[in-house]
Amino acid sequence: MVADPVPLQLAAELFPNGISRYAIGGLLVGLGTVVIYLGTGIPAGASTFLESTLSYVSGQSRFQRYVSSRDWRLVFTFGIIMGALAFSATVQSGLITTSLYQPGTTGQLYEVGGLTLWSTDVQPWRLLVGGIFVGIGTRIGKGCTSGHGVCGVGSASKTSITGVITFMIVAILTAQIVAALGVSP
Repeated sequence: MVADPVPLQLAAELFPNGISRYAIGGLLVGLGTVVIYLGTGIPAGASTFLESTLSYVSGQSRFQRYVSSRDWRLVFTFGIIMGALAFSATVQSGLITTSLYQPGTTGQLYEVGGLTLWSTDVQPWRLLVGGIFVGIGTRIGKGCTSGHGVCGVGSASKTSITGVITFMIVAILTAQIVAALGVSP
């Protein structure tokens, strides 16, 4: 059987650096969600982290809904943060090289105590405002991209499929508007 060259050409245009990095990332995310689900019986979503963490310091009923799962959610979120830091300090800084990623191409490299680190070009206020919008969106959408996109779609939830379609449409439109306005980091 010979592959149709049109889909291959389209894939090459959409993913000029290849799809292997996305495939590997997807496999790792999928493996992580399976491990969390098998270990806890709860779909892995990051949006309830804040509420479950606030249950440590607040007695309000809103924050007590996730008391039984707050410990693993804290570890889950810590793992996300540490994974990003480890990636930044190794692969993105150029300490470890891989054909899946070109180091330091989207930010600035700098030296700290003999260690090369990477920092994004995105202004801190934009990260903060973006984080607030994402937080509000995950509460309104009753979940985040990891919960809906990985676990919900994977279990054929109509609500999650609708949510992911909405996320994607809004993300594409936002990216197009931002690009058209000439906004840079």
